[in-house]
Amino acid sequence: MNEKIRVPEVRVVDENGKGLGILPTEEAIALARSKELDLVEVSPKAEPPVCKILDYGAFKYQKEKEARKQKAQSKEIEVKGIRLTFRIGAHDFDTRLAQARKFLDRGDKVKIELPLRGREKANKEVADAVVNKFIETLKSEYNLRLEQAVTYQGGRISAIITKA
Repeated sequence: MNEKIRVPEVRVVDENGKGLGILPTEEAIALARSKELDLVEVSPKAEPPVCKILDYGAFKYQKEKEARKQKAQSKEIEVKGIRLTFRIGAHDFDTRLAQARKFLDRGDKVKIELPLRGREKANKEVADAVVNKFIETLKSEYNLRLEQAVTYQGGRISAIITKA
């Protein structure tokens, strides 16, 4: 902006969008000052760089407003956790399914975890069956995609699923 522009020549566009051609930088700054506006570099990579005569405060405000609008429209996808147990009861299983449905309907990813303690570690197949039954039950209702396949790591079995 203004004196911070270090190149000798710039392509100038006035406040109405009309091209004024290539001018020396000092002359372009003087022209902007005569209109009580600023000379702002809008395309520094061009040859020569493109500068526009405009009110920098309003330009900056508009850019911030666009950024806020973009941020408001983008939804943060969260990874929600569901913890199952080795000997989970039917009612608890149904409760966890209801939670997972709620998370999937909101568009979140669901991380299914089943920690193994003590002698449970010797029966990983049973724990795998619990996790797979949970996933299959959800697959019957939703078109699911496995983000992370069912894995055993550090004494816990986990998987991440999301709606496809």
